[in-house]
Amino acid sequence: MSEFEAELRSRVSEAEEMLKQAVEAGHEYEIHLHGARIRDLLDRAAQHGVDTTRWFDPALLENSGLGR
Repeated sequence: MSEFEAELRSRVSEAEEMLKQAVEAGHEYEIHLHGARIRDLLDRAAQHGVDTTRWFDPALLENSGLGR
């Protein structure tokens, strides 16, 4: 795994954790903020041909009302 890929994966994990916390707390603005960050990071990975299939559970976005 390249340094670029490792950094992206780390940031997705961090944003995922923040999204989970926002969902649990019911903070709508933060839910959208962290969801958008995750989508941005996954899009950036896709632009560079990085497979993110196992990095993130898309159900988390869908269950928080953010769908992909």
